[in-house]
Amino acid sequence: MKRKLSILLSGILFIAAVLTGCSNSEQGRGGNDKTSEAQKTDVKQMVRLNIPSEPTSLDPGLAADSVSLNLTLNLFEGLTRISDGKPENALAQDIKVSEDMKTYTFTLREAEWSNGEPVTAHDFEFAWKRVLDPKTASIYAYIMYYLKNAEKFNHGEGTADDVGVKALDNKTLEVTLENPTPYFKELVSIGAYYPVNKKLVSSTPSWAANADTFVSNGPFKLDVWEHKSKLTFRKNDNYWDKSAVHLEKIDFSMVEDVNTELSMYENDDIDWAGRPFSYFSNDAISALKDSGQLQTEPASGTYYYTFNTERPPFTNAKIRKAFTYAIDRQVIIDNITQAGEAPALGLVARTMSPKPDGYFLDHDEDTAKTLLKEGMQELGITELPPIALIYDTSSAHSKIAEAIQSQWKKVLNVEVKLENKEYKVYLDHLQQGNFQIAKSSWYADFSDPINFLQSYKTKSDSLNFARWENERYKELLNSSVSETDASKRQEELKQAETILMDEMPVLPIYHFLAVYIKKDKLKDVKLEAPAYVDFKRAKVEQ
Repeated sequence: MKRKLSILLSGILFIAAVLTGCSNSEQGRGGNDKTSEAQKTDVKQMVRLNIPSEPTSLDPGLAADSVSLNLTLNLFEGLTRISDGKPENALAQDIKVSEDMKTYTFTLREAEWSNGEPVTAHDFEFAWKRVLDPKTASIYAYIMYYLKNAEKFNHGEGTADDVGVKALDNKTLEVTLENPTPYFKELVSIGAYYPVNKKLVSSTPSWAANADTFVSNGPFKLDVWEHKSKLTFRKNDNYWDKSAVHLEKIDFSMVEDVNTELSMYENDDIDWAGRPFSYFSNDAISALKDSGQLQTEPASGTYYYTFNTERPPFTNAKIRKAFTYAIDRQVIIDNITQAGEAPALGLVARTMSPKPDGYFLDHDEDTAKTLLKEGMQELGITELPPIALIYDTSSAHSKIAEAIQSQWKKVLNVEVKLENKEYKVYLDHLQQGNFQIAKSSWYADFSDPINFLQSYKTKSDSLNFARWENERYKELLNSSVSETDASKRQEELKQAETILMDEMPVLPIYHFLAVYIKKDKLKDVKLEAPAYVDFKRAKVEQ
């Protein structure tokens, strides 16, 4: 995100992209006979879940939406792993940090890939440089810009040899950073920093598309992938910490309709429903709350709209702010989302915001009208051009859009056309800048405000769909990267978000909660605050 592409995110962040299936693979790893036989012996330690559609990718260097990121979290292991919000050593047995905090030396433990080959420091170096290679076109390349010369290489201004990651031998990885990064141990737990099997990926470009060629190094391995139908994970017996893994099998069905998913849960066909793999209809949330089944956890994410600052009339900051002040967020929360979310008066999630109370007033109709009038005068126009809001297919997105459309009409007397796009089309419109206002969302990849703010540092950032930048904002973010005093750094980030909210290239709406239901028999599942669910230590108690 994790930056999970906001789009990438909850939507980007919660709804996986629908891909064209690569092949229909029932044989998995060892065929149906093996799967049927295994079902007879491991049914007690089996979990069943649903994802709404095909994951965008199970390649950790390419995974971008929340579903794919959660799947790869359980298939792979990085140098560290997040547990109870803090990084703990994973494949890194030892971590040494230089006095200037710019050089990290990771000593790897003995570990194997699911095919029995050793995991080496060379696999890490290869994987990281692969993510940064412009030819890979990884949307998560930015998360590695902390490495020395990484951004230059990703922008075609340097070579892979210049990047600050080097395998000194099979078990020693040396990493050099551009600046001291206090949260680097947390960063290396993120999917983009996972290793991949260098030998396999170099020889088989489509390795991640089917179960029979897939190799991972985490608690689970991919056993079956029937495209657009189901996924099956099996316990990875080659995993270095396999004694901590209790589940023998995780089954994922792929049913798009959220009401059908809820029926599957009620019929005891699945053991978990809702976030982060799927979501509930608004009506279902209300009923589940009333029944006492609904569970919620703080989530480091924000649902918002993005203005294209290069498309009229949103080239004008006052008009952007007018549309923002016109919204009554509490009405949306009370009548549509209904889970008790907090109104978003800033972009950064409240769980990590430098100013949790926000930067502007919610629903100030007089200010909205005044700003719209002043903005139109600055543009020299007496009426607004046609305006459209795009969003990807979801009843929740539609209901929110319809409510906001009504509020804009009531407060500003503005007609806004709603355009519901199929997910891949919606993503293409975002990436091409072919929109005026677009639904967005973002879940933090790591617990620091900069994860929300850094996308808007330059127009060239692959996730800066607003096409907005500000020199002072850029200076503050750059300064915060090297600031070692925590309070001074927090103040710099607050000043940066103040600028962002003053110019309003994005329109915050509400902060997410993780909303889900699960069977009582499923224990010790780790639901980490940003947007991840970890089944490494999960177990079923009958």
